[in-house]
Amino acid sequence: MSQKQWYQMTAEETLQTQQSSRSQGLSWEEAAKRMETYGRNELSEGAKISPVTLLLNQFKDFMVIVLLGATLISGLLGEYLDAITIIAIIIMNGILGFVQEFRAERSLRALKELSAPHAKVLRDGQVHEIQAGELVPGDIVLLESGDRIPADIRFLEASSVYAEESALTGESVPVSKNTEALAEPDVPLGDQRNLGFMGTLMTGGAARGIVIRTGMETEMGKIADLIQNTETMQTPLQHRLEQLGKILIGVALGLTVMVVVAGILHGQPPYAMFLAGVSLAVAAIPEGLPAIVTIALALGVQRMIRRNAIVRKLPSVETLGCASVICSDKTGTLTQNKMTVTHLWLGGETCEVTGEGFSPQGDILHHGKPVDPRKDAMLRRMLQVSVLCNNAVLQESFPDQKRRKAKEKVRSTWEIKGDPTEGALVVLGAKAGVTAKSLEGLYERTSEFPFDSERKMMSVIVRHQGGRLICTKGAPDVLLQKCSYMLWDNKVIPFTPTLKQKVMAANESMARSALRVLGLAYRDVKSTESCTDVEEVESQLIFTGLAGMIDPPRKEVRDAIAKCRRAGIKTVMITGDHQTTAEAIARQLGMLPQNGLAVNGQQLAAMSDEQLDAKVNDIYVYARVSPEHKLRIVKSLQRSGHVVAMTGDGVNDAPAIKAADIGIAMGINGTDVSKEASALVLADDNFATIVSAIEEGRGIYENIRKFIRYLLASNVGEILTMFIAMMAGLPLPLVPIQILWVNLVTDGLPAMALGVDPAEKDLMQQRPRSARENIFARRLGWKIISRGVLIGVCTLGAFWISLKMNGSHGQGLVRAQSVAFATLVMAQLIHVFDCRSSRSIFHRNPLQNKYLVLAVLSSTVLMLAVMYVTPLQPIFKTVPLGLRDWVLSLIAAGIPTFLMGFGSVMQKPKKRVIRYDSKPLPR
Repeated sequence: MSQKQWYQMTAEETLQTQQSSRSQGLSWEEAAKRMETYGRNELSEGAKISPVTLLLNQFKDFMVIVLLGATLISGLLGEYLDAITIIAIIIMNGILGFVQEFRAERSLRALKELSAPHAKVLRDGQVHEIQAGELVPGDIVLLESGDRIPADIRFLEASSVYAEESALTGESVPVSKNTEALAEPDVPLGDQRNLGFMGTLMTGGAARGIVIRTGMETEMGKIADLIQNTETMQTPLQHRLEQLGKILIGVALGLTVMVVVAGILHGQPPYAMFLAGVSLAVAAIPEGLPAIVTIALALGVQRMIRRNAIVRKLPSVETLGCASVICSDKTGTLTQNKMTVTHLWLGGETCEVTGEGFSPQGDILHHGKPVDPRKDAMLRRMLQVSVLCNNAVLQESFPDQKRRKAKEKVRSTWEIKGDPTEGALVVLGAKAGVTAKSLEGLYERTSEFPFDSERKMMSVIVRHQGGRLICTKGAPDVLLQKCSYMLWDNKVIPFTPTLKQKVMAANESMARSALRVLGLAYRDVKSTESCTDVEEVESQLIFTGLAGMIDPPRKEVRDAIAKCRRAGIKTVMITGDHQTTAEAIARQLGMLPQNGLAVNGQQLAAMSDEQLDAKVNDIYVYARVSPEHKLRIVKSLQRSGHVVAMTGDGVNDAPAIKAADIGIAMGINGTDVSKEASALVLADDNFATIVSAIEEGRGIYENIRKFIRYLLASNVGEILTMFIAMMAGLPLPLVPIQILWVNLVTDGLPAMALGVDPAEKDLMQQRPRSARENIFARRLGWKIISRGVLIGVCTLGAFWISLKMNGSHGQGLVRAQSVAFATLVMAQLIHVFDCRSSRSIFHRNPLQNKYLVLAVLSSTVLMLAVMYVTPLQPIFKTVPLGLRDWVLSLIAAGIPTFLMGFGSVMQKPKKRVIRYDSKPLPR
């Protein structure tokens, strides 16, 4: 049965189609049969990856496969130490990746279990509470305020029912539900008022409904299916490392062959040159690169976990580093998803209401000064009407004492049970000390006329001190027609056309500020009135004032968006809410610039892909959009060259989250489907955490570039030392075991320490890098080549000078090779401090990274050990160096770094001015 036919059916037709009874429901036997036919009422999670497969996936990387080949060659040549080292690093790399991804999946499963729903169902005429997963089509479910709708249902009975559907439609205000059949075809999802949808929340009323769709057939299931069929993007880091691995293999093998051929042509023994060539090949491929990348990402992920972010895939943090657009849902992401009264209008004056969320802490201010309702009769009456004409309940809860840390201060949280709009009025009253409890002994409700979509009003009658009082709230334009009087200057006066115009002007002013406005009125009931006819009750009312409310922005989001703007990142709002509200929130947050555009779903649907692509860089707000629209917007931004991060919490956000370069879901209010589609889950639902993740991602990428610069410049120096010597007909400057030891000493700990180097201060003052940026961009290639050449030339120079001083045969050659060995190691260990800055070694405090200092000291000790520990000298072909040798070695080792450093200092520094615009860098 199609969706269109369901909402067009009457309640009786639906019961007949589903072969169910309104009063008896299904039998247990029939429910079991339907369970076999339809399956469980659950969303498909897709194929689960076993832990074994997850572990094996860590070893499919191209660089890892190459390193396994290098390990085999080293083992065959008897270089067991190097082979064991490479294997150890590969295993460590795999375990790190496996543990991180396994932990992330386990965390997400725990979050999912917290939101497992139950349902009250009618079986064999009796009400039972069962797991929502056991529901089948035809089941009769009973719902009340606060329940989560467990499947797609057709309402059979609905008394003052409101459903909060923001998770599905993106609309922040609850919608009223009824049982009337709809005759129109193609009714939008948000206007299907006789249907309830899986995962949405009942905020008011009581209802009975019949299940029409379960599991993947529900509206949420359709979106889940769309997610599973959306292609996952390869991250920029994955692409760059794959590209780099291929480059390194080609360059290393080419240069190694040239060294071997040159040595043989100059009379070196072929076997010795082959062994040296293989040693160079192993050294030229930085086997620590995959491990260091993984460690850098893993440590970044651990920092993100401490900041309440759960990273599902290691490279996803880095992807944020090149994000040029963040597309964000409004409700619950940019805003608090807590309706709050912010303005009052009464007696011709406007008052502001302070305070955040549902906490009853705040003041009512008039011209900046608090107003005491005990001394202001008009305000007191308005607040009494707000609280009395209300069914919402404000509740305070405290954390579990057993789970709370010993010295942690107890902080309560406030929640609203019921309609969010009514909840906003309850909180308003509580801020001024007017609560249901405080009015309990003074007023007693005797009857209620519930709010409905036709009257757009709600009224209650209360008994007080022997009399009766009618309290009414509703849409201002409708309520004004029911009012004959008005409270003005603490007096009841006739409600003249002039006064009505003033009220409507105030109403329009609030509406332009995206406030949802309610009017409040009352009147005393005459003893002769029966108060049974709603038309009679809601007449001759006394108008008290207007209450303007809004789902307010999160207080930290404005600063986060400003930080994004300074970092060259565009923020875009994509919401199912009304355009006026969306624009107002966007302006409050500084998201919508003066010339920025806002479009709605209808306008978006009228655009072709080409027209959207032409305007997408100028659009900052998308309102009243569907899940398909969100997906289309993300695709258009990607076609325009942007790297897109998509945030959200609803099921309607999930397809776009999956399609984005990086998807970010909310962990507290986020739906299971959005979490499953995401790469990053924010455990605190804090938009500002995304900015921290962006900064972390940029820092990680820059650290990866730092150790690539260090490793490759060092390896270039090693290869050029050997290559130039062979071309010049000199003896081997380094024997194979020395080459491998240099590789082990310098490529390990110092490179890893660079992976945790603190970011430079202006990191978030730069535009996002292009997703197509080559790993050697921004002069990195030049720095690698220039420093590598200098390291090689200086090492060879120290070797040649030592040969001249000590001779080129016997102990003289061994001493010269020891000098070359010491020079090469020290040149690399000095160069590692230069790699910390994009400018020079003099621009950063060398002691700031304590891990790097310790790593360099450790490497120095390892170098000295093979020169001064007597049993190791014959193995590594070394001799102890004297003072003259060390002076020569250290001067030669320092030239490459300090020569370039002084050159950088002498240049006039360029100011890094970043101008933000919405145009992306080439993708």
